[in-house]
Amino acid sequence: MAYSEDLAGRIRAALVHRNDVSERKMFGGLCFMVAGHMACGVLGDVMMLRLGPGAAAALKKPHARIMDFTGKPMPGMLYVDPPGLKTAAQLRGWTQAAEAFVDGLPPRVAGKTKPARKTPRRRP
Repeated sequence: MAYSEDLAGRIRAALVHRNDVSERKMFGGLCFMVAGHMACGVLGDVMMLRLGPGAAAALKKPHARIMDFTGKPMPGMLYVDPPGLKTAAQLRGWTQAAEAFVDGLPPRVAGKTKPARKTPRRRP
């Protein structure tokens, strides 16, 4: 699925104050990684956000809905439809919420995508 370059550019502008932002193609769209953690992204013309437990309260805002990319709800993730992203202030509010969540996560270790398991998995 293609993603809106216009929305991606607006998100870049909202995150320009940070020096720890990178971009990665994921979910068939474009994700913005903040300090190594997926924070937000673009899928089609919709913004996706990672808000963790804060997603429940954010769902009460207009144009926000649970992210169901796989057909099942994804806890802590949501979509914001285009009418909820019309102004720079609206977009900035969403990016700030995502930044606040990922800033509270433990730092990522370079070269590792997931923390190492403490015990190896047993094979049946």
